[in-house]
Parts: sequence; structure tokens; C-alpha cells
Amino acid sequence: MEKAYSFRFYPTPEQESLLRRTLGCVRLVYNKALHLRTQAWYERQERVGYTETSSMLTECKKQEELEFLNEVSCVPLQQGLRHLQTAFTNFFAG
Repeated sequence: MEKAYSFRFYPTPEQESLLRRTLGCVRLVYNKALHLRTQAWYERQERVGYTETSSMLTECKKQEELEFLNEVSCVPLQQGLRHLQTAFTNFFAG
């Protein structure tokens, strides 16, 4: 028998702001990595892995226009890249 729990979360305005910024950054990093991987595949039939996208994230954080990525935790950003890696692995596995 499995149990499920449901919780309500009422964040403070400060917490809500941090959550919105974090999720926005995760979405940006995911989409940038997806573009990088898709472009590499269509142009060179080259597979880009998690390590390359993680390096891309490090380089993005150094760019002046993307410095805001340093304001949020790196854990959700890297988890988004792991989810993308799983999606590509499942896709190529059929």
C-alpha cells in the first residue's frame, strides 16, 4: 500500500520572489542547453553530454549579461541539466 501526502505552501513575498527567480533561471539554462545539444546534433551529428552542458553553465555564469545566474542556488540549475540528459538518453535509446 502506498500513501500520498498533499501539502500547501504559502510562501512569503521574499520566498516567492526567490522561487520565481530560481525557476526562471532553471528554464533559461535548460533552454540554452537544449539549443546547444540540438544544434550540435543537426549540424555535426555530435552528441553533447552532461559534462559539456555543465561546462556551458559555468561559462554562462561568467558572462556579464548572465551574472544573475549566480544569485540563485546552483543545485536546481544542474538538476535541470540532469533532467535534460535523461531526456536525451531516453530519446536515443528509443
